[in-house]
Amino acid sequence: MQLIIGNKNYSSWSMRPWVLMKQLGLPFEEHKLRFDFSAQSPFRREVARFSPAGKVPVLFDDDFAVWDTLAIIEYLHDKFPGRGVWPADMRQRARARSLAAEMHSGFGALRNHCPMNIEAAMPEVGARIWAEQEGVRKDVQRIELAWAEALNESGGPFLFGEFSAVDAMYAPVCMRLRTYHLPIVPTTHEYIAHVAAAPGVKAWVMDALEERDFIVEDEPYRTQR
Repeated sequence: MQLIIGNKNYSSWSMRPWVLMKQLGLPFEEHKLRFDFSAQSPFRREVARFSPAGKVPVLFDDDFAVWDTLAIIEYLHDKFPGRGVWPADMRQRARARSLAAEMHSGFGALRNHCPMNIEAAMPEVGARIWAEQEGVRKDVQRIELAWAEALNESGGPFLFGEFSAVDAMYAPVCMRLRTYHLPIVPTTHEYIAHVAAAPGVKAWVMDALEERDFIVEDEPYRTQR
């Protein structure tokens, strides 16, 4: 299998299937495309060859393409049954999918105002966003409640005990909360620490820090690194 991704420092959607596959030991090769959103850029031309949606990530299994992160996750669940993509228990699996779908379609304020930028530390920006953006505060409140309920029921360290697709879906949220130093409760800090220490996430973060790339379109709060 081959996974087509964007820059690791910025591409939250690429991060999700990559860290899941890495964490669970699923075999794949990485093909990274540097973000460039200008018209007719090499990125746009290249990704169009792989995905009719024109976006990353895309998973190739031989010559079969799967795009959209949730679709990729479900494909992996079907291809590798029993490998822990989703929780084994039916009800836990349904709840995990519900939380993953909520991430997939929601939390627009947090995503818009706090784009993923793993190498950055912007507490001043985070403080301003927190003060000015009610939507961000509501998103974080909902995320913390959902995490607390899942961790309380499972006992942790991950949302449903073992690392699964739902933790991969929220890994970029963990990165955002760290980058912008948004106010969070101790249990959220603890969960973020467990996610960051997971080998799959740790490997992605290390690669992101090595990129040393600066893409203006993904840097709304800085003019340089």
